Amino acid sequence: MQDRKEGFGGARVLTLESRRAREMAQLISNNGGQPVVAPSTQEVALGANAEVANFMRALLDGRFHSILFLTGVGTRILAVQAEAVCPREEFVAALRRISVVARGPKPVAALRELGVPVTLAVPEPNTWREILQALDENAALVPLKGRRIAVQEYGVSNPELLAGLTERGAEAIALRVYQWALPEDVGPIEAAVRALTGREVEVVLFTSSVQLQHLLEIAERMKLRDEAIAALRQTLVGSIGPVTSVELRRYGVPVALEPSHPKMGFLVKETAERWGEMLRQKPPAEKNL
Repeated sequence: MQDRKEGFGGARVLTLESRRAREMAQLISNNGGQPVVAPSTQEVALGANAEVANFMRALLDGRFHSILFLTGVGTRILAVQAEAVCPREEFVAALRRISVVARGPKPVAALRELGVPVTLAVPEPNTWREILQALDENAALVPLKGRRIAVQEYGVSNPELLAGLTERGAEAIALRVYQWALPEDVGPIEAAVRALTGREVEVVLFTSSVQLQHLLEIAERMKLRDEAIAALRQTLVGSIGPVTSVELRRYGVPVALEPSHPKMGFLVKETAERWGEMLRQKPPAEKNL
């Protein structure tokens, strides 16, 4: 059994992870924390989608030069939605005829499942800045000037990415196949707001910016939004990467740590180490408070 003085040292750690909530809770426990789990999002496919239908017709007609996949979830949803227009084999064959760019390992894995080769994989931390840098450094492999590129978006639009592609001479077409929504049961988030504002959690871990937005949306409904922001400012906050950190800082929430790699395991382990260091630096009287 892990010594409670190691890692989180028994601290209560709030996670707003949804799809991988169980895995996140286990990681927190393995690193000496008491997980407080509040799933905050669900990915909702947009259903009958004119954007997808238009994209599919253009793709099959050879009117796209490249496509940028931003998420594994979106890649899989698009593959399913494409079947309303043509057999999957035709969709895959059309993708094989153009340049395919993947933002990180999740869309790479989804494309591998489909049998679609990846022309360019964007390195960590996979923000819009790394995407544009990777495209700049591989202009011969994936040319942009005068080319038409589809961008499979991740729940919300990314104006900086679209603007960057346009500045490089591309015609960028946004392709939105799903959106983020609150979970059907918001009870756990309401409990998380009460725990946070009641100073019953010491650490909060964010793996996406939408988690913060949904937390504050529920806090607003409970008339505790200002209190929730104030509590976050007094809590050790770990952020998965730059995009999430920017959103946290927009509300004046200090980010104690971004992990060395934008993955849950690194986020939990390195935040636990930071918490442990803070505990060791506290005077004995404060540790017993």
